Amino acid sequence: MSSQVSTSRGLHPPGKLGTFESPQVWPLSAPMSQPEAGRSDDQDVRLLSVSWNQDCGCFAAGTSNGFRIFNCEPFKETFRRDLKSGGFGIVEMLFRCNILALVGGGSNVQYPPNKVMIWDDHQSRCIGEFAFRSDVRAVKLAKDYIVIVLERKIYVYNFTDLKLLYQIDTLSNPKGLCCLSHHSNTSVLACPGVHQGHVRVEHFGLKMTKTIPAHDSHISCMALTMDGLLLATASTKGTLIRIFNTMDGSRLQEVRRGLDKAEIYSIALSPNVQWLAVSSDKGTVHIFSLRVRVAGEDSSNEQRTLEGPRMDHQNSSSSIDPLVQMNTGSNASSSLSFMRGILPKYFSSEWSFAQFHLPEVTRYIVAFGAQNTVMMVGLDGSFYRCSFDQVNGGQMLQKEYFRFLKSDSPPFRTSAS
Repeated sequence: MSSQVSTSRGLHPPGKLGTFESPQVWPLSAPMSQPEAGRSDDQDVRLLSVSWNQDCGCFAAGTSNGFRIFNCEPFKETFRRDLKSGGFGIVEMLFRCNILALVGGGSNVQYPPNKVMIWDDHQSRCIGEFAFRSDVRAVKLAKDYIVIVLERKIYVYNFTDLKLLYQIDTLSNPKGLCCLSHHSNTSVLACPGVHQGHVRVEHFGLKMTKTIPAHDSHISCMALTMDGLLLATASTKGTLIRIFNTMDGSRLQEVRRGLDKAEIYSIALSPNVQWLAVSSDKGTVHIFSLRVRVAGEDSSNEQRTLEGPRMDHQNSSSSIDPLVQMNTGSNASSSLSFMRGILPKYFSSEWSFAQFHLPEVTRYIVAFGAQNTVMMVGLDGSFYRCSFDQVNGGQMLQKEYFRFLKSDSPPFRTSAS
């Protein structure tokens, strides 16, 4: 095993910790207890990464001299650590509790990129540390698991005692692609397989592994629903997004972003599993209507959002019927789609239901908010909230815009799952 693990006494289950809801009550000591925390001039700060927390209610921004936490509704900065000794290229939250996974980034080598620190900000100390022989590409947190992604291997640890549970081999994965479910009753992980275009799905609770041949080209982006029953993927071509049943690997739907090759930056699935959002280097966010029926229509219920959607036919262990759900809108299609199977596949494609054109040319990660809204966080330090008409679709309406940090210096890292 190419890792070293060290722990501190007093490791607590994540559910018993405080939250970032009230940042004023937290001590102002800095990570690793060496540098002093203080507010810095944003002109000297570089944005290195942005990542949603598990319910997309807030996001973390890793900077060249620390990290910051932002609440989405209402939008505001709720917490920050400004350090003199280095920054973080990866900052991963566990919902809103005070446990974070930190990986160094930027030009300062105080915190190396091959080491993961599990930081308890309530105690102002590192409670666990993982060192590897190669750079860490991503970290994912769940209530029971810590998942660390290297370029060709994924390690899964028990959150309580930091013991290694699983090792997973992957194809070269420089983007650190990996998704975790966050439903209280399911434990699902999706990651690239060992063959081009394949996705490996681990159902930890069922002790079952499923390999899905999703695309002919390499996987470039993926996302799971909260319960892990549905998987959305895109390839390096960036023209098609496919939705799969993770239990049996069947393809449930395919939608088309466009005809030209594009780099897909992020994919998001709405909590009620009615909508899918995609951002790419073309500068447009696309919203698609999903045809997977879900039980219940109340997507605004907070507990429902945290637990994930309940799928019809969930007593079935092998399939989710791709039934047309009672959705209010449908994706656009060609007027010649009735000639499916005769004309080229392009003419039977499902096109996006709603769109938003972003004025800045930068990477954006997307997530769904309340009441048919979509949030977009840019790696230039910009935040957008837009709404879409769930009946008619079309161009989305910009509701809010904030410039939370000015940053013009690449490189950037994103975490969309």
